[in-house]
Order: sequence, then C-alpha cells, then structure tokens
Amino acid sequence: MLDITKIRADFPILNRTVNGKPLVYFDNAATSQTPQVVIDAIVDYYSNYNANIHRGVHTLSQEATDKYEEARMKLQRHFNAEKSFEIIFTSGTTESINIVANGFTSLLASGDEIIVSALEHHSNIVPWQMLCERTGALLKVIPMNEEGVLEMEAYDKMLSEKTKIVFVNHISNALGTINPIKEIIDKAHAVGAAVLIDGAQACPHIQPDFQELDVDFYVASAHKIYGPTGVGILYGKEKWLKKLPPYQGGGEMIKEVTFEKTTYAGLPHKFEAGTPNICGGIAFGAAIDYAQSIGFEAIEKREKELLEYGTQELLKIEGLKIYGTSEHKTSVISFNIEGIHPYDIGTIVDKLGIAVRTGHHCAQPIMDYYKIPGTVRASFAFYNTLEEIDALVYAVKKAKLMLL
Repeated sequence: MLDITKIRADFPILNRTVNGKPLVYFDNAATSQTPQVVIDAIVDYYSNYNANIHRGVHTLSQEATDKYEEARMKLQRHFNAEKSFEIIFTSGTTESINIVANGFTSLLASGDEIIVSALEHHSNIVPWQMLCERTGALLKVIPMNEEGVLEMEAYDKMLSEKTKIVFVNHISNALGTINPIKEIIDKAHAVGAAVLIDGAQACPHIQPDFQELDVDFYVASAHKIYGPTGVGILYGKEKWLKKLPPYQGGGEMIKEVTFEKTTYAGLPHKFEAGTPNICGGIAFGAAIDYAQSIGFEAIEKREKELLEYGTQELLKIEGLKIYGTSEHKTSVISFNIEGIHPYDIGTIVDKLGIAVRTGHHCAQPIMDYYKIPGTVRASFAFYNTLEEIDALVYAVKKAKLMLL
C-alpha cells in the first residue's frame, strides 16, 4: 500500500491554494507535477556544475557530461533499450515524432502508404500529413468505435506491402484508451513496415519494455513523467536511426567539417545538434529514479482505484456522459453534461480550486467523431486522493446547478 500522505509531501505544489481553496490537480495528462527530488536536481545542476557537455576538458564540463550520459543510461535501463545510443534526447514527444517523419521523406515514394489511428494527438497526425505532402504517400486511418476502441479488423485490411510505417499512441490522451500496441507492431512487421509508438500518455502509468514490444521507434516527454518541460526522448532501433538523415545541422552532430564536405557523428549525437537541455536531461533521469522508487505496479494499482471511483461517482450525476469506455484504459475521465459547454464547467470548478482540462485536447478528430466541441477531462496521478474526487463531483454538481 502506498503512503499517500507521505507521497503528497514529496510534491510542494500540492500544498498551495487556488482561489482560496486547496489545490486539486486533475490535469496530469497535460503535465504531471514535479517532486522535490527533481527540483533539487535542477537546482544542484545550476548551483554546482553548470557547463556545456562533451566539448570541455575542464572539471565542470566533465561532471556535467557524466551526469547527462548517466541520465541517458538510466532511461536505457528503465525502458530496456538494447543500447544507450538508441536513446536520443529531444525537446519532447513532438520533436521526436518530427525527427522520424522528416527522416522518412527520403524513404517514401509516391503511392506508398502510412497508417495512423483515429485516436491520435495532433502531434502524431500533422507531421505525417506534412510527410505525405512532401512525398505523395497516402495516409490511412484506423477507425474507432463508440467506446473509443480501435477497430482492429479494419487495420488488418489496411496492411499491405505498400505500408511503410504505422504510428499510433500507446494510450489516448483524450479518452485514456490503452491500445493493443503489441498486436499493432507484430502485424505491421509482418508486412515489412516500421512502427512508431507515441508513449507520452503511457509512460507515467506503465513501464514499456522496448525490446519485448519489438518497437522500432518510441517517443515520450519528461513533463508527463514527473520531470521538467522541454525534454523528452526518441528511442529508435539502431538500424533505423542509421537509415534516417540528421534532422538539424550544427555543432555536436558533426564528425568533420570543411567547406567542401561535412561528415556526421555517430549515434546518438547525429540527432542532437547544438547545446542540449542538459539540466532537463539530468532532471529526467531524476524523475525516472523517483517513479521507480514508487514502483509502477503500485502506480497502476493506485490509479486504477482512482479511475474506478471517479467513474462511479461522476456517473451518479444526471445528464453526465463519459467518452472513452474501453475495458482497457488508464486514469482519464473525459465527460460532458448535456446542455452545458465544457469550458463553462471548467471555469466554475477552477473557482473551487480544481484544475481540469477542457476543449478538444489536441485530438479534434475524436471530438468530431462524437460530434461535440470538446470535453471536460479529469486525469489522475497516483498522488491524487479519493477525497479530491469527491471535491470534483461536488464542484461539477454545483456547476450544473448554476448553468442549467
């Protein structure tokens, strides 16, 4: 059993008030909160060994380099990547996806096909649409059903020798649906296609094993996993990272430069042009250490309890509908109340100190499917409590009384 009182003490922001009320933070799918140990890692970097990495012989540079590369190895071990250089530090999930989509420009031809799911965040749609515009490739979409579950029979029919890459999220940010990514990966590989998995929403809740999944590319952001904003990872199998050209040119990613010709550095530096977010990478490693100290089995169990309780209590409110009712989902509840715009509900519950997300959650095709402008999304982390859910239910009931 987790000691939730002790855990909450690890997160200083949870002690603050909003509009005179204790903060109830239910916007974890957008950005999770940061424990003190991660904040301390950031302060320690800037206080004691702030320096550029990989390029200096002086002590601070060597210390910063060691810490940064140690963080890379922490991520390698956490996700079970075969080699540390298969972990590329990026600014986050969006940049990671763009690196791969840009790289596939040289690997696709007109008439090739790529496959996305109907459950995607805009960051896993738009870069691929841009790729199709550059190459003439055709974008196909795995449809979803009313429960927010992908129609796998339709996926089976889409796959062919023309399929070059499949890209889906591990967990839907808008609905919480956990997709059958192992099945998706295996079937894509059977026709020779590569697979990219957007793990931004999965990594706070579960611990993916890259080698067990046999995934070609996997992307994630630190700020979803109790770390800082502005840093993330692109995992790629060595064979695929070698096929892709560099995404940016500059320092660090070069081997030799002359005005006649430039040769590129090996992995991972080939994709890490310029001075990276050194502090962010180190803090990402600290966040992974913290999550592992809690334990992902314990996190999953706690968040399942929160999801079940929240679903049960919210559904007691007359006129409330939950979107995303898969049997396999994580701790996200997207809902509306008939006759009320989600923005109005979000505004009122904020006055009571409760942070939820409203809108289409950068997943507009999902909202178009349901023919709604958006939803209220309450997303839970293991540090949330049942009492906080009770406060949300009370606030939603109050909003309903005021708005209807």
